[in-house]
Amino acid sequence: MKKVFHTGSIQKYIEELYQKYLPLNAGKTADYIPELAKASKDHFAIVVTTVDGQVFKVGDFEHNFTLQSTSKPFVYGYVLEEIGREKMLSKVGVEPTGDAFNSIIELEEQSHRPYNPMINSGAIAVSSLVAGKNFEERLKKIVSLFEKYVGHNLTIDENVFLSEKKTAHRNRAIAHLLKHFGIIEEENIEESLDLYFKQCSILVNTQDLSTLAATLANNGVHPHNKEQILSSDTSRDILSLMFTCGMYDSTGQWAYSVGLPAKSGVSGGVLAALPGVMGIAVFSPLIDERGHSVRALKVFQDLSSKYSLSIFSSGEK
Repeated sequence: MKKVFHTGSIQKYIEELYQKYLPLNAGKTADYIPELAKASKDHFAIVVTTVDGQVFKVGDFEHNFTLQSTSKPFVYGYVLEEIGREKMLSKVGVEPTGDAFNSIIELEEQSHRPYNPMINSGAIAVSSLVAGKNFEERLKKIVSLFEKYVGHNLTIDENVFLSEKKTAHRNRAIAHLLKHFGIIEEENIEESLDLYFKQCSILVNTQDLSTLAATLANNGVHPHNKEQILSSDTSRDILSLMFTCGMYDSTGQWAYSVGLPAKSGVSGGVLAALPGVMGIAVFSPLIDERGHSVRALKVFQDLSSKYSLSIFSSGEK
């Protein structure tokens, strides 16, 4: 049953949340990627986009930041529609993991597959499956995909890309294991990694991120131009994986306290979807030890509590 949600008070409430959590300085920027460490701790934005195209926003919602891991669900959806479920499941599983986002444990287990596409090993495997006659064509497909979602041209932060490439020793080890076990089939492992790093380095703002989430909430239909960007089945698959795997080793806590399909990125963006109703995005670059924006976690917990947003709730309080 579709949840009924009245948006009348949402603008006032997100403004209150912005003022409430702007002074919160817990966490730190992602200093293991040197370029991300330079982000200003003061940047903070909240945007809500309903499936019928209403937008409620506050803060630095036009400030650009890199997608990082918030890109993972969307590239997964694109590749899933290109190659189908059977081949995708032979390469990447759909099971949650209690391990960190950069875990390699599952690659040494019996299946040798990444547990799911929301962790780094799974996302690197998915990126390697993007087809094209050369690297440039493959990258253009990924950038064009996100441009369809957000409705305008996008660029890549080359400084972040180079910073990630230079410090990506663990991701490089993951890629070599994926190649060893036949998950990555292409010969040029560095090309697969570069495609993944470029994907993570695409620049968006919080309003863009909210539109991405609202499209998933709307069965793959863009909330503004009504274009069917991905099928409703693919949208459902993505949302199920976001709910069970999107917040890494704190996904259970998120499901308990917020109750929405979600995905975070270490640049400070978090997006979540309430199916049939809206997409929500929060950006603040101060992250906790699990890679989630500290302010975003607080905002989502308060929003979910006030409006009974959990998919397990029957409606507003």
